[in-house]
Amino acid sequence: MNKRPNVLFIVTDDQRWDTIHALGNDEIITPNLDRLTYEGCAFTGAHIAGGTCGAVCMPSRAMILSGRNPFHLEELGGNIPPEHKTMPETFKNNGYETIGLGKWHNGCPAYARSFTQGEKIFFGGMWDHWNVPTSRFDPTGAYDNVINFVVDFYKDNHPQEVHCDEFSPGKHSSTLLTDSAIEMLRKNAGGDKPFFMYLAYLAPHDPRTMPDEFRKMYDPEKIKLPPNFRKTIETNYPLMVHRDEHLAAYPRDEKEIKRHIAEYFAMITHLDFEIGRLLDALDETGERDNTIIVFTGDNGLATGQHGWLGKEDIYEHSVRVPLIMSGPGIAKNVRNEAFVYLFDIFPTLCEKIGIEIPDSVDGRSFLPLLDGCHGENFRDDLYLIFDEFVRGVKDGQYKLIEYRNGDKKEDAWTFLYDLKNDPWETENLAEKEEYKETLKQYRQAILTHRDSWEEQKHPWGKVFWERF
Repeated sequence: MNKRPNVLFIVTDDQRWDTIHALGNDEIITPNLDRLTYEGCAFTGAHIAGGTCGAVCMPSRAMILSGRNPFHLEELGGNIPPEHKTMPETFKNNGYETIGLGKWHNGCPAYARSFTQGEKIFFGGMWDHWNVPTSRFDPTGAYDNVINFVVDFYKDNHPQEVHCDEFSPGKHSSTLLTDSAIEMLRKNAGGDKPFFMYLAYLAPHDPRTMPDEFRKMYDPEKIKLPPNFRKTIETNYPLMVHRDEHLAAYPRDEKEIKRHIAEYFAMITHLDFEIGRLLDALDETGERDNTIIVFTGDNGLATGQHGWLGKEDIYEHSVRVPLIMSGPGIAKNVRNEAFVYLFDIFPTLCEKIGIEIPDSVDGRSFLPLLDGCHGENFRDDLYLIFDEFVRGVKDGQYKLIEYRNGDKKEDAWTFLYDLKNDPWETENLAEKEEYKETLKQYRQAILTHRDSWEEQKHPWGKVFWERF
């Protein structure tokens, strides 16, 4: 009897939806992600639900791993409790070898119960890509080793304790993780059990320090600014002072932003090269035809759009992410615009493989869409949130964004965009009389989602609505 298909689940860090050449970005070079796109189904309507804090990657990864919406997470996603089954844990309990490599932002106990193997585990936040602190796999699940008197050159140059077993100086994080993943693929190929590999890269998150050969592929002077580039941010939103917004001078300078975009693209092209090595290694093991590949990003990122440099908002640049799936029984060279959340992937993989979906999962399986169906009616709209400050809803036509930073009128902003005719979100229609009924309709949609997601049961979920 044939064994169940393997799963190779790749997550990148801060990779926006529009950073793949085959999906319409003519400036970026991504031959291996292009190959994956042609071999599978690209979900161009994939979104994160938003973030519970400035470190959006933490709740976003918790949602991916647990299949739960942001108001059903524990500790803003910094820990996944035992009653919330993780995706790799579920596969482990159903006979899979589960392998965890790279960034894990969701608590050591959750990692320990999720994986049977692992290597180069990164439990930290941001770090220098060329000297990454990692932990070795610990069968006891302790993960309590520290190295003392480490100078973090990226942050403040102060000696500190670092939660890790080792450093790998001189090897870029993307290369380091790919090398380990290839080793693990070779180790597990042809075994009695199928494998589930969760590979979480650190790139293209800043600091954007890629090998020089990739930096030279992009001339900042030839980079185009996005149509929604702004020198300043439109609101006095609190996260204007978040660390991401200090990566460039303010007001934004066009030349500096072009350099940021060039470096962002170069990081992704280097990452693409490493993913190419990984896919080649998978081919060499003979397991490719029996492996479902999932490629996605934990959240998007601004590089000058609307004056932003981070992801602490719900504009398209922050909430839309790449999602490509390929493998046995998945349609090839398909672009699907259906609205899916990343927390829908967990139940989809379970249903695809024939594993019972845990009761703790909130997401909806989009299995029929993997056959090439376009699923315009899979989900009519999307609810989008950020922390206690922002709520929004979008469908195929309009998008409403509501900011609330306090109880005063000057602390509230409303934005209504016609995404069909203004995909870059440049013209705010909220104050126009002819859109009064549209505004009312979409505000009601926000209230409906608020109730269905049980938002007001959550401590920080209540705060926004006290201001609304």
